[in-house]
Amino acid sequence: MEKKQKKSSFIDVTAPGKKMGRGHLHPLTQAMDKAGDIFQSMGFEIADGPELETEYYNFDALNIPADHPARAMQDTFWIKSKEKLLLRTHTSSVQIRYMERNQPPFRIISPGRVFRMEATDATHETQFYQIEGLMVDKKTNLANLKAVIKIFLRRFFGDENIDIRFRASYFPFVEPGVEVDMKFKGKWLEIAGAGMVHPKILDNMKLDPNEWQGFAFGMSVDRLAMIKYKIDDIRLFYSGDLRFIKQF
Repeated sequence: MEKKQKKSSFIDVTAPGKKMGRGHLHPLTQAMDKAGDIFQSMGFEIADGPELETEYYNFDALNIPADHPARAMQDTFWIKSKEKLLLRTHTSSVQIRYMERNQPPFRIISPGRVFRMEATDATHETQFYQIEGLMVDKKTNLANLKAVIKIFLRRFFGDENIDIRFRASYFPFVEPGVEVDMKFKGKWLEIAGAGMVHPKILDNMKLDPNEWQGFAFGMSVDRLAMIKYKIDDIRLFYSGDLRFIKQF
């Protein structure tokens, strides 16, 4: 029998190596990280909370009436339970949890995933990422709110020519409430909802509205990313298509 030849231990160090696949951060992750860095540079703390929330934190504590449309089955994912649990529809619930545990002055942002029972199309998804902000102090006002949002948007998009405007609007948890529009490359785009924290919410948190006041705002991270990266369909973020992810 022929002797089996021993395998050569020779290694050709000049041979080209195998190309390793490179990982990519999801564009929403990139947008969340960038937004967090910007707000932290302005003194905001990042606060987190549960995605599975109670009716109290998601609605009651935020001055949302019992007959408000957002509570309806067609708008909210309710969980069958004795505790009236639901998938949070915004991250404002995190602000309530934070105010229960901390005394002002403070400034926080609460980024995270939220859920809405709505039809899916190029600009709407049943889940998306949101970033909300809250600042409470003794002399906080709408001018402070406008300055914070303008600084954030200019840094996020890298454009010092960005301007913003306020339009009167209604949200149960702020008074007065405003819609925030951004002038970006010559066009006005709706970018956020905001306003001064409603006195009832401060009172619920055992804060004297005559001593403390604050502003709150909320914006979609998905929308920010769509504008920044020129994406025309929100569903691409959740498609799992590596051809899309590898572009970022």
